[in-house]
Amino acid sequence: QVQLVESGGGLVQAGGSLRLSCAASERTFSMYDMAWFRQAPGKEREFVAWVNRRDSSTKYADSVKGRITVSRDGAKFTGDLQMNSRKVENAAVYCCAAGYDADMCLDAYQYWGRGTPVTVSS
Repeated sequence: QVQLVESGGGLVQAGGSLRLSCAASERTFSMYDMAWFRQAPGKEREFVAWVNRRDSSTKYADSVKGRITVSRDGAKFTGDLQMNSRKVENAAVYCCAAGYDADMCLDAYQYWGRGTPVTVSS
């Protein structure tokens, strides 16, 4: 069973940048697609970004295109989410997830981290 642990969350000023990381517990992580989701207070969890397990191709939610970059390192069993030009409304708990043949659908993911909170100050 893959365990995922996020890090890198915290307080960032509006317009600033933050880099989140997701560390997997074992090498089987390379068998899974990886994605990032976020959940703001009072809102449902929503898709942010996805990176393919085979070729590291990526997909993004329309709301974050151009401001977020997702990546993964197969050798280190890690994934990163580089977030630029943060907005106050981007504040949320960001979670990484791993799933087999998973895409942007939340239900397709078998493994989840606990999340790391991101706060954006105006």
